[in-house]
Amino acid sequence: HNLEMKHLPGADPELVLLSHRYEELERIPLSDMTREEINQLLQELGFYRKETPDAPVPEEFQFAPAKPLPSLVPPQAPTTDKTPPKHDRGEHPDL
Repeated sequence: HNLEMKHLPGADPELVLLSHRYEELERIPLSDMTREEINQLLQELGFYRKETPDAPVPEEFQFAPAKPLPSLVPPQAPTTDKTPPKHDRGEHPDL
């Protein structure tokens, strides 16, 4: 579910992960991986594998794998300082 296979003759196989806006997030080369390793990778990334092509997808997997990728999203420490940043005179806060 939510996985599209495109065969590009002559190109090395790779998994291209896209955001919900179709922006490229990451490319993972697949040339040196076996089918079993690729299936395991997809499962670890949160993709749902349907039993049959026309099988329904459970509600909790409808938007899977909509989760942050650890290599792309660094954890953010909570901020306790609520004061807005100071700006120099003449500087517009939106610039």
